[in-house]
Amino acid sequence: MSMDAVSLTALLPTLIAVVLLTAITTGALAAAGIAHPGSAVSAIGRGVLQLAAISVILSGVISSPVLIALILVVMFAVAVTVASRRAFARGHRGHGGIVCGSAMFAGIVTATTVVFATGALDLAPRYALAIGAIVIGNTMSIATLTGRGFVHAVNERWDQVEGWLALGATPRRATADIGRFAVREALIPSLDQTRTTGLVVLPGAFVGAIFGGISPVEAGRFQIVVLATILCAGTITSLLIWMWEGDVKQRPAAAAT
Repeated sequence: MSMDAVSLTALLPTLIAVVLLTAITTGALAAAGIAHPGSAVSAIGRGVLQLAAISVILSGVISSPVLIALILVVMFAVAVTVASRRAFARGHRGHGGIVCGSAMFAGIVTATTVVFATGALDLAPRYALAIGAIVIGNTMSIATLTGRGFVHAVNERWDQVEGWLALGATPRRATADIGRFAVREALIPSLDQTRTTGLVVLPGAFVGAIFGGISPVEAGRFQIVVLATILCAGTITSLLIWMWEGDVKQRPAAAAT
C-alpha cells in the first residue's frame, strides 16, 4: 500500500468525525433559531485549511528565528483585526484596531518578556512560537470580550452614565463600574480554565507536550507557565482597553453580532 493510501486511510475517520460534529453543531443552532447557524461550517472549514497551510509552512521554518518572528507578526495582525471587528462597530474599527492592537501588544510583550527574562522558558524559536501563538489567541478573545462587554453595558446603562455626567463626573468615573465588570467578565474563561486545570481540563499544550514525548512533570511546568502568561497578558490587555475606551461622552455604537 502506498504512503498516500495509508495517509488517506488514517485521515478518513478524522474527516468523518469533523463532518458529523459540524453537522450536529449547525443543526442544533438552526433548530434553536440562533442567528447564522452556518457559521460553524465556515469556521471549521477555514480552520482546516489554515491548519493545513501552517503545518506545511512550519515544517520548514521551525528553527528559523526570523521566520518564526514573521509568523507571529502575521498572527498578531490577524488577531487584532478579528478582535476589533468583533468588538467595535463598522465605522469605528480603525479606532478599535489601534485600541485592541496597542492593548494586546502591551499585554503580550510584558508577559512574554517576564517568561523569557526569568528563564522559565528558553528563548528558542520553538518556545517563542508555542507560547506566542497561544497567548496571542487568548488575548484576542479577551480583547473581544472586553470591548463587546464594555460597549454593550454602556449602552444598556446609558441613562445611569448620563446621570453621572450630568452631576459633573468625568466620563471615566461615569463608566468605572461598567469597565470593572467588563474586565472581570472577559477574564472569567481564562480564570476558570486555570482553576480547573488538572481537575476538569487537560489543556492542549499539556497534552501535546506529553504526546511529543515530554515527561508529565515537564509538560505540567510548561503548562502552568502558559496559563500564568495568558492571565497576565489578558489582564493588561483588558485593563488597557477599558482605560482607553472609558472616556465616553456619547452613547457608543455597538458592533454587529
